[in-house]
Amino acid sequence: MPRPPQIRTEPLITGPVTRRTVLKAGGTLLLSVLPALPACAAQILAVRVWPAADYTRVTLENDSDLKTSHFIVKDPERLVVDIEGLELNPTLKGLVAKIQSGDPYIRQVRVGQNRPNVVRLVFDLKEEITPQLFTLAPVGAYRHRLIFDLYPVRQADPIAAMIESGAWSGNAADAAPDNDAPKAPAEPPAPDTAAAAPIVPKAKPAEPETPHSHAAPQKVTRMITIALDPGHGGEDPGAVGSRGSREKDVVLAIAKRLKAKIEGLPNFRVMLTRDADYFVPLGVRVDKARKVQADLFVSIHADAFVEPSARGSSVFVLSEKGASSGAARWLANKENLADSIGGVNAKGRDKQLASVLFDLSTTAQINDSLKLAKAVLGEIGGINRLHKGAVEQAGFAVLKAPDIPSILIETAFISNPEEEAKLTDNGYQDQIADAVLKGIRRYFAKNPPLAKSRLT
Repeated sequence: MPRPPQIRTEPLITGPVTRRTVLKAGGTLLLSVLPALPACAAQILAVRVWPAADYTRVTLENDSDLKTSHFIVKDPERLVVDIEGLELNPTLKGLVAKIQSGDPYIRQVRVGQNRPNVVRLVFDLKEEITPQLFTLAPVGAYRHRLIFDLYPVRQADPIAAMIESGAWSGNAADAAPDNDAPKAPAEPPAPDTAAAAPIVPKAKPAEPETPHSHAAPQKVTRMITIALDPGHGGEDPGAVGSRGSREKDVVLAIAKRLKAKIEGLPNFRVMLTRDADYFVPLGVRVDKARKVQADLFVSIHADAFVEPSARGSSVFVLSEKGASSGAARWLANKENLADSIGGVNAKGRDKQLASVLFDLSTTAQINDSLKLAKAVLGEIGGINRLHKGAVEQAGFAVLKAPDIPSILIETAFISNPEEEAKLTDNGYQDQIADAVLKGIRRYFAKNPPLAKSRLT
């Protein structure tokens, strides 16, 4: 029987060719899918620059957490920052125009796409700086923020700055004690003349007489230093009124008016914790006052509440035993959020809190603060309705200097439309400054400061 014809069953496509064909098909499928994927690059939503003598801050607000690397280039000084996961957009390009000619540390900035998904910023600097780069999680009205803080390597000493401005030199602190001067009266002036009475500091208690101490008691005259603290600033606008008035602007204007009035008095000088629109952490505000050995610390704010009908002025001091009311506790908690909103580098915060915001505020400090607060509240009551007729207490972080009588003044409710109009009025700002000044003078007339060792 003849054999049946054999049928060839070899594949028309060999093994290797088959794999290559499958890969090509898979690649085509992958390419067809990729264009439909959403873009993964982060988006810059806003850029802000806050130049100040203390430091310059650059803020990039964006829709996700960004990773960065940076390095310094010498001769000339430059800070180079690479930001990953970012494509250049018009908002980020706008950073170039936001650098002011008067910025103390940045000459200009250059922005470019260094490589795919990496944007490079080059800051041309005016002097050597110490940069701090950190991110902030969303809080309040802000999304993610990438912060560049540019600090001078040689930071100015606050006393040296006051000497340079003329506020420290050539004053009574440099004068020799007047041994022949009459002693200060033992009794304080009568209440009706206290506000206008000259300030005569108390001398420290005399040491027990020894065979070698025959000097007559000395009358010491020295300058009185007031630390004025305009709340909020920079990234932290504070409360915002219905007309758009910002607390940080109002309180800075009032503080500058008060500073000018205090400096018009003999033997007084003033240090502002901030003199422009930039953020100062709560602990740094306290530290600044302690560095100049301030006799008083006065923090100035403009209150806000959820109900626009709330109105009136208030004065607060620190409490060791909890808040004096639920409203005082609520306000202290809100004010203590300033560091979160304004933006503090968490890596340096623990050290700062350990060195400044320690809970060593003494009963004596709080008692002196209460005396000052009552004097100021009494004067403000003649200018504006009081929210409460007594001084209130709560755990305000900014009032925790253990050796400085400290008060926080809520000048009015910026959330109340009528009081917002007052707070933006030059006449009312001047009246508030006058009232605070009268309260300070009345306090010192009844509580002359102890003599201090020479500071210059």
